[in-house]
Amino acid sequence: MTTGVSVDVVDPSDPTTLSAIGSPVLERPTGTSSFPSSRTLGPDAISKMMASRYVTVIGILGDPESGKTACLASLYLMISNAELAGWKFADSKSLMAFEDIARGSREWNAGNPPEQMTVHTELSDERRPGFLHLRLVRDSDGRRVDLALPDLPGEWTTELVSTSRTDRFEFLRAAEVIWVVLDGRALENKERRQGVISRVGQLAGRLGTLFSGEIPKLMLVITHRDSGELSAAVTTRLTAELAKRDVAATVLAVAPFSDNDEQVKAGFGLDELIAASTTSDLPAMEFWPSSDPVEGSRSYIGYRRDR
Repeated sequence: MTTGVSVDVVDPSDPTTLSAIGSPVLERPTGTSSFPSSRTLGPDAISKMMASRYVTVIGILGDPESGKTACLASLYLMISNAELAGWKFADSKSLMAFEDIARGSREWNAGNPPEQMTVHTELSDERRPGFLHLRLVRDSDGRRVDLALPDLPGEWTTELVSTSRTDRFEFLRAAEVIWVVLDGRALENKERRQGVISRVGQLAGRLGTLFSGEIPKLMLVITHRDSGELSAAVTTRLTAELAKRDVAATVLAVAPFSDNDEQVKAGFGLDELIAASTTSDLPAMEFWPSSDPVEGSRSYIGYRRDR
C-alpha cells in the first residue's frame, strides 16, 4: 500500500553520506554575542545614558598626585565591600575600569603597602575624557543615583591653569558639581602652601571664563586627612582666595587611604562627599500649596501669579 510520503534512501557506500556522519545538526551562527564593554565610557555613552535617565555628572580637577584617582579607587573599594555609610551598590557600566585603578591598592609586598596605591591616569584619546559610572541607592529614602565620574590626568588641570586650554573640559557644562582635589600635605607645608592656594584662585578664574559667569557647585576636596587636620587659618585663606573671584566653595577633608588607620580610617569623608554632591542647595518647593478659598476671587487663574 502506498502512503504518499516519499522517503529518501541513504546509500551507505556514498562517500558524501559517510562524511556527514557526526557533523553538527545546526550551522554555527555567523555572529557571536559578547558582553558590553565595562571600561571607561566616552562622552557619547554618557550622553546616551543621560537621555534615558537622570545622571549626576561630577567634574574632578586637580594637579598630578593630588589624590583624584585615589578617591575613585577608595570609593569603589568601599562600595564594593558595603562600607560606604548611607549608600548601597546598585550597578556600574565600568567595573573593569574601576578594577584597573584599584589594582594597586590590592598589591602588597611582604605585608608592606606599595609606594603608589593607584596608577597614573593615561587616556587613549588626549582630547576626550574617560568616565566611570556608579549607580548607588541611598539608604534613607531608597533614591537611586547615577554618577558619572571622569578620571582625568592631572596634567589636564595643570594646562588649564597655565595655558587656559578649555577644549577638553566642555563636558563640565553638564556637571552639577565640581571637585577640586588638593593635596592636604602640600597645604600644611609652609613652603608649598601659598603656591597651592594661588593656583586654586587661578583655577577658579579659568572656570569662571569657561562658564561665562556662575559656575556649578564647587567643592574643595582636601586629601590625606590621615596626615593631619587642615587648620582653620588655611581654610580661611582658601575661601578668601576664591572670594576674590566671587566664587564660594565647600571644603571637605577626606582620606582615600590611610597610614594612620587607628586615628583615621581609610575612606574617611567619602560618604559625606557623595552625600554633599548629590544634594541640591536649592530650597524645597511645595508642589501644590493649599490655601483657603476666598469667595468672589478667581483663584485658579491667579494661581502662582505672584511668583
